[in-house]
Amino acid sequence: MTPHIHAYFVPLDDRGQLRCNHFFDGRQKMREFQDSHYAAFQHLGLERGIKGSVAKHQDIKDFYSIVEEGVDLDRDQLTQKQLTAKAADRDRAVQKKTEMEQTALLLVKQNEALQQRIKELVTENFKWRQQADLLRDLPLEDVAWQLGLTQDTKGDGRWKGTGHIIINIDGLKFYNFAPGVDSGGGGAIDLVMHVNECNFKQAIAWLHDRFGEEGMLKAVTHHAHNQATEIAQFEPSPQFTLPAEDENQWNAVHKYLTQKRGLPENMVVALKERGLVYADHQQNAVFRMRNLDGETTGAFLRGTRGEDNTFMGYARGTKRTEGWFYIGSGGQSTSEVQRVVLCKSPIDALSLAAIEIQAQSGMPLEKTMYMAVDSTRSLPVEFLRTIPKVVAAVNADIAGNETAREIQELLPTAQRMQPKVKDWNSELLERLRQKEKQKQQRGFER
Repeated sequence: MTPHIHAYFVPLDDRGQLRCNHFFDGRQKMREFQDSHYAAFQHLGLERGIKGSVAKHQDIKDFYSIVEEGVDLDRDQLTQKQLTAKAADRDRAVQKKTEMEQTALLLVKQNEALQQRIKELVTENFKWRQQADLLRDLPLEDVAWQLGLTQDTKGDGRWKGTGHIIINIDGLKFYNFAPGVDSGGGGAIDLVMHVNECNFKQAIAWLHDRFGEEGMLKAVTHHAHNQATEIAQFEPSPQFTLPAEDENQWNAVHKYLTQKRGLPENMVVALKERGLVYADHQQNAVFRMRNLDGETTGAFLRGTRGEDNTFMGYARGTKRTEGWFYIGSGGQSTSEVQRVVLCKSPIDALSLAAIEIQAQSGMPLEKTMYMAVDSTRSLPVEFLRTIPKVVAAVNADIAGNETAREIQELLPTAQRMQPKVKDWNSELLERLRQKEKQKQQRGFER
């Protein structure tokens, strides 16, 4: 009626010696033995006892005494001995209930203590990570980008910018190997002082303006934090100043934009009248950068002097993440922007605008904004998410494809559009050559 099994276990250790404590010595080994027993028989529906239970096994001789009597368990027929056994059984049930309650309370307390320790460890870990972050200086690549430098294709560590700056960054050290310059340094503060030609306090204020207090404190990890915070509080934030306009250089810049770059005459004149493009004393074409409210935040410079001038860069103090060079076309003056086209440079943005305007042949164009964005770091993502159509019209090369991929990761509905040649200005010039060739062909046929 009560199937069971007797198992005889000979406790031999790994070397064949008879040693019981090798298997059963201590609470932990007994628990492991019980765990393995449960794992082997749980498929039969057996349940494991509660770990840490305070319950004690009870003597069942009283129950066996009733069974051995061989009588019906009707209350009227029970002997005093059997009644006593039944009462003892009831007492054991009450005791069992009490023990289970005590076990449950103990488990609750242990769980609460465990949860509290977990919270303490999470807090400690967070504090350690904060401390580690404070001890880690700002990456010089991020500082260089905010300073308006652009990464040179000649090497991963080379950065260049206005003022004949050619810097090589290696970890937390940098060196300026531009002609006539022999200097370098280490850390974000030194880099800011070097590029901006400013003092320590001005560098602190600049870092606070571009990276916030947390970023600034990272940069001053080797200096007094309290001193840096006080400096950032009282030192005026750097203000951007547009390069001075030189009207005497405009004719050369105008010629460069219309003849060498093929931009329409009326477009260039309109941009000059609005102050969005002008010439500085170095004969650079200055493209004004604005935030979405139209406030000036910086300027992009393009060299025009000489036959093969490749100079380009941002004017000192430009806030690349807060402003862009952009123009609008199509639609009504009061209508909302329906389409934003992202290009790598101001000249590319103007070239694509000219191509699309010419392609419309007088037909109305949906209100479009052509915006120059050379990196997804400065992408106005929140604004672009409100625009029905966003087009990643960057160059048709490896770098352009990578930029387009990053744009589409941030804006999944963005469309990809690329020129048939290396960039949009090259395509504009090619279209102008084909148009001139067709014009000459028609003249020859006449």
